[in-house]
Amino acid sequence: MTNVKEMSVEEKLRALYDLQLIDSRIDEIRNIRGELPLEVQDLEDEVAGLKSRSEKLKVDLDTIDEQIKAKKNAIEAHKEGIKKYTEQQKNVRNNREFNSLTKEIEYQELEIQLAEKHIKEMKASTEFKKVQIAEATEKLSSKQNHLEHKKAELGDIMSETQKEEEFLMNLSAEYQGKIEERILAAYNRIRSSVKNGLAVVSIERGASAGSFFTIPPQTQVEIAARKKIITDEHSGRILVDAALANEEREKMESVFKSI
Repeated sequence: MTNVKEMSVEEKLRALYDLQLIDSRIDEIRNIRGELPLEVQDLEDEVAGLKSRSEKLKVDLDTIDEQIKAKKNAIEAHKEGIKKYTEQQKNVRNNREFNSLTKEIEYQELEIQLAEKHIKEMKASTEFKKVQIAEATEKLSSKQNHLEHKKAELGDIMSETQKEEEFLMNLSAEYQGKIEERILAAYNRIRSSVKNGLAVVSIERGASAGSFFTIPPQTQVEIAARKKIITDEHSGRILVDAALANEEREKMESVFKSI
């Protein structure tokens, strides 16, 4: 890590509060996007799954069609066999040969019945798969339309906020570079442990912002003196006085407006 310039406590507090304002602004931008990126990803996965399912069903249909053709060809072959054996029966020399040919004919007839039964089952499966394909196609169309709408919505938000977010991310990195590692680690730890991401807050009406716990007058004096970094004993947040906070807010607002 690059050497951090030696700063006074007040400079550290100002840098910390500025960093908080920058990071909070980034949070706001990301909150505007909300769950949209995840929604888009989920829809993309769902569309891909439906496409894959439709393709598999179509392959299954083609396979069944080929199987039906094979069964029909087999039936024709069995019919030819029946003809052949029937003709042969006309020229038999004894009952044993006749009975043997009769068994062959019966076998061919059974094979035809079995093939016809399979064809009937496969045709029923074909109809069922056609219904599934129609349902999947309809659902796929609906999901694709929804996906395009969400992508457009996300694209609009991204085009509006991407430049600002990139600028702020670079600015955040710049300010992090000004703060010594120990304090920055504490800032990040506090920030990640609270829902609103506020690790540095100002004093408002005798309490830390967003808290109902009053800060003792002596502690408020010490915070206003800006001689040491003080944390709220209830929330663990780093505290700054209202005057410093107002000054830094005005400064950073002008920076944000220039983006």
